[in-house]
Amino acid sequence: MINRLLGLPMNASEHGAQIDHMLELVHWFMLALFVFWGAFFAYCLIRFNRRANPKASYYGMRSHFSTHAEISVVIVEAFLLIAFAFPLWSARVNEMPSDRDAVVVRVIAQQFGWNFHYPGKDGKFGRQDPGLIDAQNPIGLDRGDPDARDDLLTINEMHLPAGRQAIAHISSRDVIHNFALPHMRIAQDAIPGTSVPIWFKPIREGEYEVVCGQLCGAGHYSMKAWLYVDAAEDYQAWLDGMAARQLAPAGGGPSPGASAPPAGG
Repeated sequence: MINRLLGLPMNASEHGAQIDHMLELVHWFMLALFVFWGAFFAYCLIRFNRRANPKASYYGMRSHFSTHAEISVVIVEAFLLIAFAFPLWSARVNEMPSDRDAVVVRVIAQQFGWNFHYPGKDGKFGRQDPGLIDAQNPIGLDRGDPDARDDLLTINEMHLPAGRQAIAHISSRDVIHNFALPHMRIAQDAIPGTSVPIWFKPIREGEYEVVCGQLCGAGHYSMKAWLYVDAAEDYQAWLDGMAARQLAPAGGGPSPGASAPPAGG
């Protein structure tokens, strides 16, 4: 119910309920502040109008009331930070699962699309070289590297299994973007030359939109992708199908899958 009132999409991650709860408390607090300060402002307009108080007074009991009210607001805000925001942020930063316990994906942004790089069955990411970037190889993956021979690449299409931790390493090929998953209640700037890991646990199977949360150019509006949260067996079947298509000896190189390449890349 509160999600609909706040205009939030359905939560599909394990930690999302905590974020929704915190947002609910913050909005109730803001509503209380709005009602209280609105009523106080109306009271002041009537009680201290120019006819009743031709000369302004800045001292006395009225200033004590205002000071106490402001202190109360600070206390409530400190409580929200200490009891909710800090612990939630600490868990996001300090409790990241290990690679062996999670599905690890590299997410490389570019104007105006998303590249998703999977390590393949060996669990190792191959070397990337900017000099190898072209229309068929948007991340510059060096297929001559033994670790890269079974790597998989998709464009604007990300798959994860439900009920398992996921780690996404976020980076960018060109300008600053923002990898935002509203249904997963998580987002991270994609910064050129930097790889920033985020983690979450999808708990609900389905199809979810990936958007760019940072203005990144004229095609920013079109920079979308899709996250598919699959059952474990469906996820494995997707991996096997992608490997069969991309790693076949014939064909002149890996295909990024069925998705169309980003415009302007």
